[in-house]
Amino acid sequence: MSAPPTQPASHHPSAKPVLTEDELLRSDITPLIRSIAFGTRVICRCYTRIRIEGDADAIPRDGPVILAANHISNADAVFIGAFLTPRLGRRIHWLGKKEMFDWPVVGFIARTGGVVPVDRGAADVEAFRVARRILDAGNVLMVFPEGTRSPTGELQPPKDGLAMLALRTDATIVPIGISNTDRIWPKGRPIPFPGKHATMRIGVPFKVGELLPPELDRKAAKGLATTLIMRRIAALLDPRHRGTYGEDG
Repeated sequence: MSAPPTQPASHHPSAKPVLTEDELLRSDITPLIRSIAFGTRVICRCYTRIRIEGDADAIPRDGPVILAANHISNADAVFIGAFLTPRLGRRIHWLGKKEMFDWPVVGFIARTGGVVPVDRGAADVEAFRVARRILDAGNVLMVFPEGTRSPTGELQPPKDGLAMLALRTDATIVPIGISNTDRIWPKGRPIPFPGKHATMRIGVPFKVGELLPPELDRKAAKGLATTLIMRRIAALLDPRHRGTYGEDG
């Protein structure tokens, strides 16, 4: 996946210019972002009851922060953006496929809402560099460690990128456990089911480097860091979502 371009895209005749890197890496919440978050919360409450647990006020208000959550539904990103943005007082940055910037409505929201375009067909190392720039700028980055939605609702084996980012940037990690959104908006369904309940639990922020033995080599540190992060997410989930990272895993 490639880094976000700072010049107007020209590879596709219908592509619209993307924002400059300075604009992409802004940390403020614009009136438009606040309005989108508010409108989304209203819509969410029409469909479901979502319970927010944990101390959102404990999330750092400055410095690099990684929000790390399980991924079981398209509703996950919607809930996180809508309900955490006003609590944080900081823009949440996301990595999104560049094609979405050409979509009506969605492309406009992506351009103005903190989504950084990446090319899914290029090397993963480029997406890592984009994510690192976001954190090096002292911003908030939202990451789904599994990389895609779980087909079973249980935690799946994660990618290595999150642990590497956390270790190299010394970012604070905030584990988030989201339960039952797969029953609200299952994969393949165009719109959510009304009347369902979901829970978003916010864990205690931590720096993974402070929890690792100092004598570990890089490879061992990455593996252990990944396990620590996933277990902290699992601890926030309803039992049916924990998978191999539950207490008996």
